[in-house]
Amino acid sequence: MNADISRRARARSLLALGVSATLALTATACGGSGTETGSEGDGKGKIVFWDNNGGVRTDVWKKIIAAFEKENPDIDVEYVGIPIADVQSKYDTAIQGGGDSLPDVGMVGTAYLANMVAQGALEPVTDRIEDSPLKGKLVKGMIDSVEAAGGEDGELFTVPTSANQGVLWYRTDLFDKAGLEPPTTWENFYEAAEELTDKGNNRFGFTIRGGAGSIAQALEMMYAQSGIDSFWKGDKTTVNDPRNVEALEKYAALYNKVTPKADLNNDFTKMVATFTGGEVGMLQHNLGSYTDHVKAFGEERIDGLPMPPSEDGGPRTMVSNPVDGLGLFKAGENKAAAWKFIEFAASAEMNSLWNESAGAIPAHTDAADDEWIAKAKPTQAAMESLDDPDTRIVQLPYYLPDWNSISKADTEPNFQKLLLGQMTAKEFADDLAERLNEAQAEWQEQRG
Repeated sequence: MNADISRRARARSLLALGVSATLALTATACGGSGTETGSEGDGKGKIVFWDNNGGVRTDVWKKIIAAFEKENPDIDVEYVGIPIADVQSKYDTAIQGGGDSLPDVGMVGTAYLANMVAQGALEPVTDRIEDSPLKGKLVKGMIDSVEAAGGEDGELFTVPTSANQGVLWYRTDLFDKAGLEPPTTWENFYEAAEELTDKGNNRFGFTIRGGAGSIAQALEMMYAQSGIDSFWKGDKTTVNDPRNVEALEKYAALYNKVTPKADLNNDFTKMVATFTGGEVGMLQHNLGSYTDHVKAFGEERIDGLPMPPSEDGGPRTMVSNPVDGLGLFKAGENKAAAWKFIEFAASAEMNSLWNESAGAIPAHTDAADDEWIAKAKPTQAAMESLDDPDTRIVQLPYYLPDWNSISKADTEPNFQKLLLGQMTAKEFADDLAERLNEAQAEWQEQRG
């Protein structure tokens, strides 16, 4: 085991003792004691809501809040938009401060849910859902993902609102002009990436995410090509399976060959801007950027397809994307009013409105047949691929408290080294696997 992992392991072993003790002392309180327990309140007055994608989703949330306040004139909702890149650190800082500055309600994704549950920040909502109009109306797959990510069997710590899915976006006009087939196979994808590249004229077949958020997309490309359909084999990860390493080599080799050199530092915003602002043929991202693409090109010049089936001709294999949800915070002093807002925002009409704006998959089953989904071909195709019994879903270990730090701070710099040729695909995958195997072993030990 390399030195920096050993140091982190010793530090985390001390932290684990503290976390284990906290959980043991507060097991009956459902979720730890990182913050004080608030009260139900009288269902009136002011509540604070944090949006975890402020700026991008602000407008649609303002519409939902206005509709809620019209229906509930005795409740005032204060909207706070947090940029997606800052939301986890904002939550962590507020939790570590005792919870007084936490919101009453906040959008919480499964990518960082386990960490918040371990710190005792969120109120369990399983029983509340059972006693509400939401009972039986939430997509089972999203319920399962939220339950698994929370790390406590049979308990939900958010009300799911939407799911995403990896998509290959492509410029239909550029493909038609070049006489290329859509990227429905990996052979078509790699052929188009080369054919559409003309560096001298600043044209590229693909844009890659080399900066923040790069690891999840790299994993999507690896597993989709390899066809490996499980993240774990026993107690070891399959990340560094030779088939995944081979797929990673092919993916990383695209950088600066059929992609702009500046992609090395691309986060989500810059990657999408590269695609929408230039002559770039393809982009791999989720459904969340659909509205950006339509705004830039119009529906007639853009399309999005589910990830192609594996290269060996096996079934389609896709990596699970985070499920977004509405969390009820334990420290809140007006939980009755906060829960009214959650019920309203998660209702069929409001859930449909939000997901239409985001281009994502609604969590409320009654929203599935809404007209906008039939018109949004990429969203419809994603839903159909998820419903296909032959599709295999690789569940990323969002339940690991260390997942976010491993997949971001610990590994993103290595991905940039890989793109620059300073690290091999095998070295990258082995390092990531070592970190993951250690985190999985610690998690299992803490659970007994």
